[in-house]
Amino acid sequence: MNDTPSQNEHRHLASLAEQLQRGELSIETFLAQLRKLGLPLTAHLPDASVDLDRRRRCGYPEVVYGEGKTVEAIQRIFRALLDAGTDVFATRIDPEKAERLQEAFPTGRYNALGRTFRIPLPQQETPQQQGRVAIVTAGTSDLPVAEEARETALWMGAEVRMIHDVGVAGPHRLPSHLDTLLSSHAVVVIAGMEGALPSVVGGYVACPVIAVPTSVGYGAALGGLAALLGMLNSCASNVTVVNIDAGFRGAYVASMIARSAAGAS
Repeated sequence: MNDTPSQNEHRHLASLAEQLQRGELSIETFLAQLRKLGLPLTAHLPDASVDLDRRRRCGYPEVVYGEGKTVEAIQRIFRALLDAGTDVFATRIDPEKAERLQEAFPTGRYNALGRTFRIPLPQQETPQQQGRVAIVTAGTSDLPVAEEARETALWMGAEVRMIHDVGVAGPHRLPSHLDTLLSSHAVVVIAGMEGALPSVVGGYVACPVIAVPTSVGYGAALGGLAALLGMLNSCASNVTVVNIDAGFRGAYVASMIARSAAGAS
């Protein structure tokens, strides 16, 4: 297939773009027209190929992983997404990169603890909340991963409730939060050390529990491997596990579950 538009296609594309700019055309209709034209829905940049069609296929647009990318590369990706009418969400953005990104995108919102960067679309309405997600941490050392998870779930439109510092060293702290846990559609439990907390939470709730092991712990914790193995061996049948320090992945899965559960209820 030839990726270069003909003159007629170019005129039609320009007309569609003008309608989109005037607000006469929705983003979904605009993308549907592009597909009819057979035009590529990938932005081919010098250092990345940005998927502009992921929202239609997967429900949510592409998320930018900032680690290992230059600021210039991230800026180009951000602009490609914004030009396609997609709000921007990026993870693993360090403070130095965030400072320069903030200069280029003044409306961007940076979470320094979670290392996330989000750029909402101009005049973007707050999305209707789609399901309830509880995010639970074993200790305050797990907060950076929890903040990444929180920002992810909020970006996906979930109602987020945070429960902090209720690890198994003080099990008496958890029961006071049971109302929140029991009313959630999915629970993300973030813990390091031996990673026991997800099993405890799983024994209280009827919804899926997404366990996120963190690299918090002394030497034999092996950078989160001990917590990962403990969670994988959970005897609570509703517990499933994502990778070490993967707050984004845990919240992404939980938010998809919550959206489906809220729609079915």
